[in-house]
Amino acid sequence: MSRPAPITPIAPAALIAAALLAGLGALGAHGTAFAQAPAPTPKPVAAPPAPQATPAVLRSAPATPAPAGAAAPAPELRAQLSPRRFTTLAAEIGARIQRLTVTDGAVVRAGQPLVAFDCSLQQAQQARAQATLGAAEKQLEVQQRLVELNATGRQEAEQAQAEVAKTRAELAQMHAQLGKCQINAPFSGRVAELKVREQQFAQPGQALIELIDDSVLEVEFIMPSRWLHGVRAGSAVRIAVDETGKTYPAKVLRLGARVDPVSQSIKVVAAIDGRHAELIAGMSGKVLVNVQP
Repeated sequence: MSRPAPITPIAPAALIAAALLAGLGALGAHGTAFAQAPAPTPKPVAAPPAPQATPAVLRSAPATPAPAGAAAPAPELRAQLSPRRFTTLAAEIGARIQRLTVTDGAVVRAGQPLVAFDCSLQQAQQARAQATLGAAEKQLEVQQRLVELNATGRQEAEQAQAEVAKTRAELAQMHAQLGKCQINAPFSGRVAELKVREQQFAQPGQALIELIDDSVLEVEFIMPSRWLHGVRAGSAVRIAVDETGKTYPAKVLRLGARVDPVSQSIKVVAAIDGRHAELIAGMSGKVLVNVQP
């Protein structure tokens, strides 16, 4: 019978070396696995927000001081042409308009008849008052004669005299009313507007005709009060009329009575020199004033 082979004892140093080799093999296998695994994708890091640009503050450029002795820019002075005289003629009695002698825009002379009313009623009342006056005067003569003959008292004579005075007053009133049955032009000028027509009944106080005197056109405007040292009555100015596109010379007629303390301005009235056929009341424009600083 055979004997088992004897087991050769292993030295401790050999055991340690074998263990180290086995460990290194395992680490190598794990390292290979780690190397083959994909690397995790890094999460994108948000960039820090860019600082917002601070809006630039708009600053107006500093005003360049005007050189010494330079005049400040003059404000624009608006003005309107107006007639020297104007009025609205109205009815003073209630009556029917019998005749109109003018039309819109007509040229009239001072004293020219413009409107004639139907005053037949007033004429009849005047005739009645005239007859009443004649009877009262005869009654007064009789009473005075009776007083001279001592046939009546003085009181009756005084009553007859009072009746005569009353009738004369009524007759004078009728004369005044008949004088209002025709309207004449108070001055020479032009008819700006005709407000009534013939055969129309006019009430007392009703406007009939607008009349203007455009022989001299005036210019009214508001001027800064600081210009008073250079503008006074008689000063020369110019006005550029918008409707005609021309510039006309004018002369200051008068200044306002007081300065407005709030706006520091004053009213000025000037008149255009000469007569210009193309100018009409109501036109407007710009006044040019030469004022030294």
